[in-house]
Amino acid sequence: MNEVETHPFQVLPYRSTGKVPKIVAMAAYEVYSNVYAPQEAMVTGNCRGGFGSGELIAFLYARSFPKSEWRRRVDEAFNGMEVK
Repeated sequence: MNEVETHPFQVLPYRSTGKVPKIVAMAAYEVYSNVYAPQEAMVTGNCRGGFGSGELIAFLYARSFPKSEWRRRVDEAFNGMEVK
């Protein structure tokens, strides 16, 4: 079986680190970079241990819309989100 390349993400509530397939992390990072600014450490784990689970949800949700809507869709996803 081929090993899947992974990137870290933050697991709550324990503040530990999990792993997601690289393809998932990079899809979220594409939106993050467009909405905020590129910061490669977000997907290498050198910044906070990667994305939080809520961030992954918001960025992947936004990615399903046209790029011109990403900022609004990220905000929409975070509005009312509660991750414990």
